[in-house]
Amino acid sequence: MQFSLTFHTHPFSLTPHGRNLTHRLTSSEHAVSTRHRPVSAVASPSLRPRTTSSIPPENAKYLLPLLKPVDNCWQPHDFLPDPSQPYDVFTKEVWALRERTAGLPDDYFVVLVSDMIMKDALPTYQSMINMFDGVRDETGSSPSPWAVWTRSWTAEENRHDDLLRTYLYLSGRVDTLMIEHTVQYLIAAGMEPGIENNAYLVFVYTSFQERVTFVSPGNTVRLATEGGDPVLACICGIIASDEKRHKIAYARIVKKLLEVDPDGAMLAITDMMRKRIDCDAAHLMYDGLDPNLFEHFLTVAQRLGVYMAHDYVDILEFLVGRWELEKLEGLNNDGRHAQEFVCGLASRIRRLQERVDERARGMKSHGMRFS
Repeated sequence: MQFSLTFHTHPFSLTPHGRNLTHRLTSSEHAVSTRHRPVSAVASPSLRPRTTSSIPPENAKYLLPLLKPVDNCWQPHDFLPDPSQPYDVFTKEVWALRERTAGLPDDYFVVLVSDMIMKDALPTYQSMINMFDGVRDETGSSPSPWAVWTRSWTAEENRHDDLLRTYLYLSGRVDTLMIEHTVQYLIAAGMEPGIENNAYLVFVYTSFQERVTFVSPGNTVRLATEGGDPVLACICGIIASDEKRHKIAYARIVKKLLEVDPDGAMLAITDMMRKRIDCDAAHLMYDGLDPNLFEHFLTVAQRLGVYMAHDYVDILEFLVGRWELEKLEGLNNDGRHAQEFVCGLASRIRRLQERVDERARGMKSHGMRFS
């Protein structure tokens, strides 16, 4: 089914990525937003950190316990109508699902579809992680802690996509054919997050992104509850609980990197912050009709309060505190400059956001049709 949505075009992307931020700003604002161009902190050999092979294997104790055994994990089946039941019982449960979702606004499904499609790109994410020295799965079934983590993390995340996809399908509220087109386009497009062959960068990137995927479903819980679907609220909540474990794991890895290689880790954090962490796979989201599909998804998400511009800054401040970056000592000159940049970044982004929000309040809304 197709539906039309009207939204305010906000000039500030939900994540302050340069390519989405600057094209609607005035000259003076453009100067602010481009002051720190993406510059790789690991471009020169003198700044290149050690690989994660420098972390002893026993440090997996900080990571692998956050995985759950398969028998202890929830499965999509637990939240969906059971097709093994008699036909009349099964169809009654499907109709009950449809009645629950009938009260949810179209905007909500736009956001939920976006979250699901992002998870559909799991093959891309796993392939990306396996590119990096020190953490790649050398055989496809390597027993190394890094390989075990990557495969198991992918397997846990895959349940989220399976559950959301089936629930949305049964609801009858979305155009599943267009979703399938979009997923195929997205996986075929791949992604280039600008993290070179450096596992430090990928762990900084995933630390940030996993916290995003914790914030977003957490907010959809509230909306599902208000819309009259407690089952969907429970689904979003349990997905958020998985994401909480995953974000803790990636943040622990970076914390350990700061202990064994503080300058290299600090430079990697700065590098990713200069590039303005964003989900580059999502920016390649395309349904065959709308080349700005992800930006339109983001606008709806911001309007609903699912993921706001200030969430990016909140996540940055959280990680600066979680990694105790302001307290980090013994850094070389490059490391100290990197530390100063990252620790002061949140306040600079907030000031920029205030200026852009002021402009947004004077902008008119316009309609956008989602397939």
